[in-house]
Amino acid sequence: MQQRSLGNSSLSITPLAFGGNVFGWTVDESRAFELLDAFVDGGGNLIDTADVYPAWVPGNRGGESETIIGKWLRKSGKRDQVVIASKVGKWARHKGLAPVNLQMAVEDSLRRLQTDHIDLYFAHEDDASVLLADTLGGFARLIEQGKVRAIGASNYGADRFADALAVSKQHNLPRYEVLQPEYNLVSRRGYETELEPLVRRENVGVICYYALASGFLSGKYRKAADLAGHPARSGGVRAYLNPRGLGVLAALDAVAAAHHATPAQVALAWLMARPGISAPIASATSMAQLSELLGALQLSLGADEIAALDQASA
Repeated sequence: MQQRSLGNSSLSITPLAFGGNVFGWTVDESRAFELLDAFVDGGGNLIDTADVYPAWVPGNRGGESETIIGKWLRKSGKRDQVVIASKVGKWARHKGLAPVNLQMAVEDSLRRLQTDHIDLYFAHEDDASVLLADTLGGFARLIEQGKVRAIGASNYGADRFADALAVSKQHNLPRYEVLQPEYNLVSRRGYETELEPLVRRENVGVICYYALASGFLSGKYRKAADLAGHPARSGGVRAYLNPRGLGVLAALDAVAAAHHATPAQVALAWLMARPGISAPIASATSMAQLSELLGALQLSLGADEIAALDQASA
């Protein structure tokens, strides 16, 4: 399977990332091991997590996702087959992007992940209380120590991200090689208007989250009644249950039918075909879901099909 580079870094990834936010939440340890084995065996290599995942679950503290991934890495022996991405800055235990916090947080993450390095370490959100030069200097020390290979930024606005790139250049510091924004067929404007021109001009990789819009683009939720029994989905999905959202689903249905595929596979293939997108992140809670996601890697959309999806979601 063809791999894609991440900015100017030496990292290369397959064009689909596994979202580890479900580990310790809707996926227990044994199922996580099965899914991760199948993901790697199916050709995937990027596993995305964060120190805070999934602290929002009653009874959790945070760190559960990294812990499960670490146990799998030790048991499977597949550390050299995967690219591990984690994040710092959102968790109350290690809040913010001050250099001392970055150092403490990475040590904790490495311990949970049972590895000596994190391939791609993200600032999970901006921290305006810390000078960009200080944050990037903190990341530089982690890279110098061999604990991190490359860095990225999640949830940054275009102006702030551009400033970070400029500071890296001005002070000869490592730069954010990857941006992680929300981006999918029904949430396009925020990324395409300001971020996309910037990252393409600066050769920054893009790994986007909410690739299936909280499950809406799977086609499972077409009316309010479909959300019954899915409280975790209802808030995000309900916003798409309008004429535009249903029009996107209709376009997905048409393309999917032509390829004997599913709407989710087409939605992921559309992202993979977008110039500048390195990989979308998608999560699976069952082997059937994972098989469906991996099927998107084999789907090639025609220019007319991409145009139809563009038009429906404009």
